[in-house]
Amino acid sequence: MRYICRICGYIYDEAKEKVPFHELPDSWRCPLCGAAKSEFKAEEEAAPAAKAAPAVPHADPEKLTPGQLAAVCSNLARGCEKQYRPEEAGLFRTLADHFAAQVPPAEDATAERVSALLLQDTGNYPGIRAAVDGYGDRGAARICVWGEKVTRMLSSLVERYLQEGEAMLEGKDVWVCTVCGFVYIGTEAPALCPVCKVPSWKFEKTEGRQA
Repeated sequence: MRYICRICGYIYDEAKEKVPFHELPDSWRCPLCGAAKSEFKAEEEAAPAAKAAPAVPHADPEKLTPGQLAAVCSNLARGCEKQYRPEEAGLFRTLADHFAAQVPPAEDATAERVSALLLQDTGNYPGIRAAVDGYGDRGAARICVWGEKVTRMLSSLVERYLQEGEAMLEGKDVWVCTVCGFVYIGTEAPALCPVCKVPSWKFEKTEGRQA
């Protein structure tokens, strides 16, 4: 039996590894992207059957929250940067900062709450992807693929943090892919992003908070 990581596509082949997948400890992680064992699916289960696209209403910009608008503008700024349009990128960053300043403090800013929200987001992707496929939008489909993989990785990292606490970061750094947002914990960035396959120099190391 072969098991596939739903984040990076790494294949665990029981015939080659000589150890049944179910006998691996729960602490075992993907050797390529570091995803939890729970992110692996048997090969025949990895590709879900196509679903009919549900009707999805268009988002009304006037009903977006300040936090959502900040995220949209931040993403647009990054897109302008990649298109070498610094003036437009600066304007979108200004808008992102404006909306971010209006976001009220989170009432339940705990790792448990973040974990629950990430699981909720992961569960929303099949419906979103079905709608995108129904419109035949290849660009949006690509975003969905990357978005789901990154969300699964973040969920896996938060679950690991809930189990290990600060110990999971001892002697390691946090690296973020500037193209797709993939987050990696390690002493150095991966040679290639497990999600979007860009080289290591596209990763940025985040700086820890000062006590």
